Amino acid sequence: MINLHDEDEAWISYQLSFSASYDKNVISGSSLQSFVIDAGHKKLENQFDKNYFFSKVLEVGAGTGHHFQFIRHGYDEYLLTDLSHAALDVAREKLHPAGPGKVGYEAVKSGPLPFEDNSFDRLISTHVLEHISDPHLAIKDWVRVLKPGGILSILIPTDPGLAWKLGRHFGPRKRAISQGLPYDYLMARDHVNSSTNLVSLLRFYFPQLNESWWPTLLPSVDLNLFYIANIKVEK
Repeated sequence: MINLHDEDEAWISYQLSFSASYDKNVISGSSLQSFVIDAGHKKLENQFDKNYFFSKVLEVGAGTGHHFQFIRHGYDEYLLTDLSHAALDVAREKLHPAGPGKVGYEAVKSGPLPFEDNSFDRLISTHVLEHISDPHLAIKDWVRVLKPGGILSILIPTDPGLAWKLGRHFGPRKRAISQGLPYDYLMARDHVNSSTNLVSLLRFYFPQLNESWWPTLLPSVDLNLFYIANIKVEK
């Protein structure tokens, strides 16, 4: 008989240890894996440069702060938020002092963001939507805290597309199994939304969105590793 309590204990243990090992095992797992992860972050920021300025920037699910290094535009305030205090501690140690403006860190609970309506000029979400049980509610809440005309920037992996599955099989999955981790079980608990469904949600809510893919220009989850959207939110 399956002991679901033990499964939950394994999942909780994984979540607690993940933030401490993320930089080592995911970002720096291999030169190729690191290149691929970085390419997605770079692609999201490609349309911005030093001539762009967003007074208040919010990054949700910022984790250990990896995306921050790819920011090229100016800002007055940049706030990194995450569920994990441990991840933000890593980010704080890694990033401070950094950037042209004030950088802040705030642990938040799941659910609606603890910020007022129309508070931010840009909201960044990288590798977040695939983990959220109600992504449509998260998107609506992100729009809520953005000012009219603000930019919603989203990066998601093209899981379960063919290219993503192949890359994962020969990279993170192989390494995790060698360490005795139940990789397929962890991913089943971790990536709860398919990229196909998430792209459909974004296209429905934002018919005029500016979307792109990496590494090809073809709009296909099977031929790419990342989907990128920068959306001007009109209210």
